[in-house]
Formats: sequence, structure tokens, C-alpha cells
Amino acid sequence: MPADKKKERKGDATPVVLKGIYIFPNGDKYDGEYTNKEDGTILRNGPGSHFTSEGVAYHGEWKDDKMTGKGRLEHPSGAIYEGDFVNNQFHGTGRYTWPNGSFYEGPFVENRLEGEGEFTDTDSQVWAGTFRYKAAPSLRFKLRL
Repeated sequence: MPADKKKERKGDATPVVLKGIYIFPNGDKYDGEYTNKEDGTILRNGPGSHFTSEGVAYHGEWKDDKMTGKGRLEHPSGAIYEGDFVNNQFHGTGRYTWPNGSFYEGPFVENRLEGEGEFTDTDSQVWAGTFRYKAAPSLRFKLRL
């Protein structure tokens, strides 16, 4: 008696992960892991790097064609974000460095500084406290002896 074979329904199969370089019509370039959709387009999934024609670069994890997971986003201005991403947004723990070298380390919620973090200014002075988007009502100087 032959063994029963399960019929695969459309969409049940695990997508095949491929690796390669893809050039988008606007000149952007992606180098990394991806899967193919049924219509032939690609979905960035897994580790990869994306470079825009304007000079922005992202190196990190992708899920369903969105920056999700750990990554590093570099702007031509010199601004850099390194940390957690969810659905193309800074979300989780990270470090944002401004072009002048000052930086914030702490939690982000939907691209906003949110929660207990530290800001280090251009003189390497550290300010700690609770950040609420553009405000930091409890900010205090952190003295290092």
C-alpha cells in the first residue's frame, strides 16, 4: 500500500532563500539574501546590504522586505544609527550618532528617543535621563571621576 502524500497547498511551501545582487530600476543596489514572490519580484529576507543612489547604506537583517532585526544605517551626512530595527524604523535599543560626533544610546520607539538613555556631547560629557522624543525633562550631568 503506497504511503499517503500530503498535497501542498499554494503558499504552504517554505520559500527558497537565495543570495545575490539585485539592482533596482532607480539605481539602488541590494547584496544579500532574498526570496522570490510568485510574481517574480524579490523580497529581501535575511542578512544583506542595501545602497541607495543618494548614498544611504544599510547593513543588517531584513524580513519581508523591511529592515527588521539588528542593523546599521549610514547617511551621507555622517549620521549613523546602529541597533534594532522593526518595520524600517529604529525600534529597540540603539545608538544614533550625529555628524558632529555627539551620540545618544538607549531605547527607541518608532524612530523616537524614548526611555532611559544617555547623550554624549561633542566634549565627551555624558548626560543621562529619561528621553521623550525631543524632550528630556529629567536629564542630569553624569560626572566621571
